[in-house]
Amino acid sequence: MKRNIIAIGGGKIMVSKNREPQTSLIDQSIVQQVKRKTPKVLFIPTASEDNVGYCKAFRNQYEKRLGCSVQELLLYRNRPSNRNIQMLISQSDIIYVGGGNTLRMMKLWRKLGVDKYLDKARKRGALLCGLSAGAICWFRQGNSDSRKFKDGSNKTIIKVTGLNYSDLLMCPHYDVEKHRQPALKAMMKTSQGVAVALDNCAALHIKDDQYRILSSKKHRKAYLIYWKQGEYVKQALIPSDNFQSLIELTKVN
Repeated sequence: MKRNIIAIGGGKIMVSKNREPQTSLIDQSIVQQVKRKTPKVLFIPTASEDNVGYCKAFRNQYEKRLGCSVQELLLYRNRPSNRNIQMLISQSDIIYVGGGNTLRMMKLWRKLGVDKYLDKARKRGALLCGLSAGAICWFRQGNSDSRKFKDGSNKTIIKVTGLNYSDLLMCPHYDVEKHRQPALKAMMKTSQGVAVALDNCAALHIKDDQYRILSSKKHRKAYLIYWKQGEYVKQALIPSDNFQSLIELTKVN
C-alpha cells in the first residue's frame, strides 16, 4: 500500500513562549520529508474541537520555528463546505491531526466525508502525521481514552476504528499513562494481529512497506505487543534512522 505516515505517541506542543515543544526533533523530521522550501501543512484539530490555543501552538511550531505554510481545517467552529474541505486536503504536502477525542473525531470525519478525502491524499503521496488521536486515526484500530471526555473520572480504554492504512492496533502515551498498559494487554488478548505502543516523544514512521522508530527524547521507545500461544509478548522497538520490513513486523505472531 502507498503510504507515508508518522504517528507520534504524545508530547507537549503547547508550551510557554520560550520553551521548545517536546516533539521538536520529530517535527523537524516530518518537515524534512517534504522536499520543498516551504511545505504546505494542514493542521486538523477535530479531536480537540478546534481548540484555539492548540491551533496557535501548532502555528508557532510549524510556521514560526520550522518555516512551513500552515492552514487549519476547522470542522467545529466554522463548518466548511465539502468543496473547501477537499481543497484544503488536496493542496497540502503534510496533514497533521491533533490529539483529543478519537471516537468523536472519527464519527465526524465519516459523517462529513473527510475520511474519503484523506484517502485520496494518501494515494497521491501526502505525508500523514499526528499525535495521540492523530496517531490512532491512521491505523486499523486504536487504544483510546475517548470516554474521559464525557466524564473526566472515566479511565475506561476502548477500541476505536481508524482509517486502516496499516493493519496495526495503535496505542499512544504508553509510558506516561500507566493504566494503558494493562488495558492494552487485555485488549490484545481478544484482538487479531499486533499492536504498536508508543511512548510520549516516540513515533512510528511507515513508508509504503517499511517502518522505523523516531524519538525526540532519550530512552523513549515503541513496543510491539501481541499474544502468542498463551504468552504475552512485549518487544522493544529501538529508534533508528534505518527502515525495516513492516510485513515482517506485523506477521510475528
